[in-house]
Amino acid sequence: MADRDGPGLQGMRGAPPGMPQPSIAPPVIAESGDPFAALRVVYLVSRLPRGRALAMSAIVDHLNAAYLDWLFEARVVVDALIQLQANWLADYRNTSGIVIDDGPAGATLTIEDSSRVDPWIARQAQRLADACRQELLEFSLRDRRSGEG
Repeated sequence: MADRDGPGLQGMRGAPPGMPQPSIAPPVIAESGDPFAALRVVYLVSRLPRGRALAMSAIVDHLNAAYLDWLFEARVVVDALIQLQANWLADYRNTSGIVIDDGPAGATLTIEDSSRVDPWIARQAQRLADACRQELLEFSLRDRRSGEG
């Protein structure tokens, strides 16, 4: 929080009445390969209904509505889902767990309706959360003038 005393700044005053918090964040455009975007996609996937085809456009729309400060393009969401599908294939050696298909109304996602999905997807999300924390740690350790480590 910005109001805490830091080294050399003991005795800071409280903010004046009516002072807005500086925590307003700029919008984020989700990018393929970004663990922060992928974590948001996987979190939504963990909550989706199982065993039926869901329109990819509805998934993208839901992400954009849930995270108003983010912009999720369909290609970024599909990229995250393809990575999830590849991880499933590597772990279970079948393609039934995460199915991305082209239907008559566009691309769809179907998630297997089995007891193995929830613990598996939680592990995927944990791996992504770890990658996010690692990126934040690396950012905090960078040389502030050059932006390098």
